[in-house]
Amino acid sequence: MVNLKEENYLQILFILSILILGSALTIEYFFGYRPCNLCKIERIPYGLSIIILILNYNLKGNQIFYSVLLILVFLFSIIISVYHFSIEQGFIDESAVCASENINLLTKEEVLNSLSELSISCKDVAFKIFGFSLTTYNIITSIIMFIISTKIYLISNDIKK
Repeated sequence: MVNLKEENYLQILFILSILILGSALTIEYFFGYRPCNLCKIERIPYGLSIIILILNYNLKGNQIFYSVLLILVFLFSIIISVYHFSIEQGFIDESAVCASENINLLTKEEVLNSLSELSISCKDVAFKIFGFSLTTYNIITSIIMFIISTKIYLISNDIKK
């Protein structure tokens, strides 16, 4: 990996997190593709990383602590993305996270209101770029961001010594 300054790696993480989160929201609200529950969960690490990076910049705290948080956030992102990819490919069955929330409807009004709220199945890929689902891209970017976070930790640890 290229040897940049710690600050440059932090900026890269911040910009990538904003771009990825912005892209997901654009695909949902501008292009009209509805995400499944796991797709929504996959956005959480990017929002958390933005918050962590802003706190790190504003509080000028312990860089090792913030880099460990980023490592954990992107490790979670890798795990949830691989899990989602496994469901998309049919390696494992959908879990309760993917299940529709509209199962116990009692009245006609609840049924009609729920039609606009139906959950999308986690195994159905609605949006692809170059033949790959966004989950596939999320695995790749999560791994890259995990590596960058690890690099930040290693740089911070060298500075402390």
